[in-house]
Amino acid sequence: MFSAIASVLQLIMQPCYDLTGNWWVAILLFTVIVKAVLMPMAVWVQWNSIKMVQIMPAINRLKVKYFGDREAIGEKQNELNKQAGYHPLLSLIPLAIQIVILFGLVDVVHSITDSGTPGTEFLGLVPIEDGGLSWVMPVLAGLSAVLLGWAQNRINPLQREQSRAEKNMTNGLSIGLSLVLGVFVAAGMAFYWVCSNLTAIAVQALCNVIVKPKKYIDYEDLAASRAELDELESLEGGRKKKWWQRDPLAKREKADYKRFFNVVGKHIVFYSEGSGFYKYFKGMIAYLMDHSDTVVHYITNDPNDQIFAIAEEQPRIFPYYIGEKRAITLMMKMDADVVVTTLGDLDNFYIKRSYVRDDIEYIYTFHHMTSLPLTSTKGEYEHYDTLFCVGPHQVAEGAVMEEFYHTKPKRHVAVGYDLLDEEIANYVRLVEEGKTAHDKPVILIAPSWQEDNILDSCFDDMVAGMLGRGWHVIVRPHPEYTKRYRPRWEALQARYADVPEDELRFERDFSSNETIFTSDILITDWSTVFCEFAFSTLKPCIFMDTKMKVGNPDWDKMGVEIADIAWRNRVGVSVDPAKASTVGDVAAEMIATQDEWRDAIEQVRSESIFNLGHGAEVAGEYLLSAILEKQAARNSAQG
Repeated sequence: MFSAIASVLQLIMQPCYDLTGNWWVAILLFTVIVKAVLMPMAVWVQWNSIKMVQIMPAINRLKVKYFGDREAIGEKQNELNKQAGYHPLLSLIPLAIQIVILFGLVDVVHSITDSGTPGTEFLGLVPIEDGGLSWVMPVLAGLSAVLLGWAQNRINPLQREQSRAEKNMTNGLSIGLSLVLGVFVAAGMAFYWVCSNLTAIAVQALCNVIVKPKKYIDYEDLAASRAELDELESLEGGRKKKWWQRDPLAKREKADYKRFFNVVGKHIVFYSEGSGFYKYFKGMIAYLMDHSDTVVHYITNDPNDQIFAIAEEQPRIFPYYIGEKRAITLMMKMDADVVVTTLGDLDNFYIKRSYVRDDIEYIYTFHHMTSLPLTSTKGEYEHYDTLFCVGPHQVAEGAVMEEFYHTKPKRHVAVGYDLLDEEIANYVRLVEEGKTAHDKPVILIAPSWQEDNILDSCFDDMVAGMLGRGWHVIVRPHPEYTKRYRPRWEALQARYADVPEDELRFERDFSSNETIFTSDILITDWSTVFCEFAFSTLKPCIFMDTKMKVGNPDWDKMGVEIADIAWRNRVGVSVDPAKASTVGDVAAEMIATQDEWRDAIEQVRSESIFNLGHGAEVAGEYLLSAILEKQAARNSAQG
């Protein structure tokens, strides 16, 4: 077979020598002729590569949609390949042809060297056998492969869009193959390979002229889809490590993932992003433990979540540590009757509804008491089935948002807010322990961390009007503020370093929220901390009207009263930042009228919060009834 191929190649090589009179130049000319003959194949491969790049945005979005599910991604990608007419193995054909030509050249080179023509001795030298100057050929072959890889990474429409790992693998194989050939084949054959690598660059450039990639590829959409995938793949879940380090949590996560799917017939699953979210589920889980034999499955992204310690005392709570990335796949394969989360934007970003079951009831439980149109993002609750609403304002706002955006109606369950119930109980305990009694008024400044918050806009004028009045002023920044703007925070403390701490104190430990409930007045801007303070203690707030904190730009187009704004004028007093120096006088008047404020705030609380003192019970009752309804429906369908 190879002798026949050699005969054909000799028919090309001999005229090249007759024309040039030099075998080295003849091999170069032979290479150019071969490339010209194979040019239609190169153009075919070019079209194939462009087809692949054309569907890359769709593939990237498949990887986002089915993140981590290799089977689903592979199946969907094969469908895309067929639809686009892309052939994954086509790019290997030119390489296979080159290898065949290389084997055919063995006899051609031998015939040249055997002829004894002067100047042909070096053509037949094999570095591994003959050594000496012939070792220059492996070096040249390797360098030509490096140059080819560098060029292909920039001008080949498919290779330039591959990941760094894919490029390194492709180029590494090419360089390795070139080095091996250079070492084990005759110098004349290695020279052909060098010429082939270099002329391949010119062939690719010519293909880009014949079939211009930019004419057929939407590079903007490709970049957008890659950004979506990169953002998803960059999730660390708090597991920072060097690339060479073994993830110490990987084994545990894999075991929990497998254990979760080994359980058949899961009735209720809670999904938590971290240990701090347990407080929003605590009451309803306790109700299920006390009033049913339901097994609670609790997924958390936090390996140190408190749920693991709690589960040791409660055998019907099954906790699972699943990192952020693997949680995406797990949630897509979810098989349960009811799923409860505090996660916004279900199905909009990483966490998706299950594609295994379409009858799962997804329940959103709020981790705040405030307005939906103002604080939430557009579409944040769109893909939930049920909302556990804190008060009438959330029911009304939720209905208005559904009508405004023409989204599916959801169940708005009048639940209440178990966390507030617990905070009220804790406040009563503090009162009984005498921790709320002070020898002088305590004013707490607790702003948000957004731009133009109190600390950055009007703090100095505000504090100047409060110092010297015999009060104890405490500054409690949002923890995020101290992380993002540490130089500002440190400079602020330095400015007041000479003021005694019993008059002005900067809080640096945020592990306890006791100061929120033991203060007499709260000063904030647009932080939702005012709800916890006012509704727990029934004490008034001073609101600095800094730039409003807005999550949804459509909030003012919906024609609904925003609870946050209405409450500001019922549980406290709003002050223009330009008049920050008057805050001291406002606070003095509030201190003198505490009882009047108490009655007014209690009225607002009773109107604004469902089932005060019984939020956990109502939520638990709903969850239990939802589970039983799912079971009844399943039994009815089977029987």
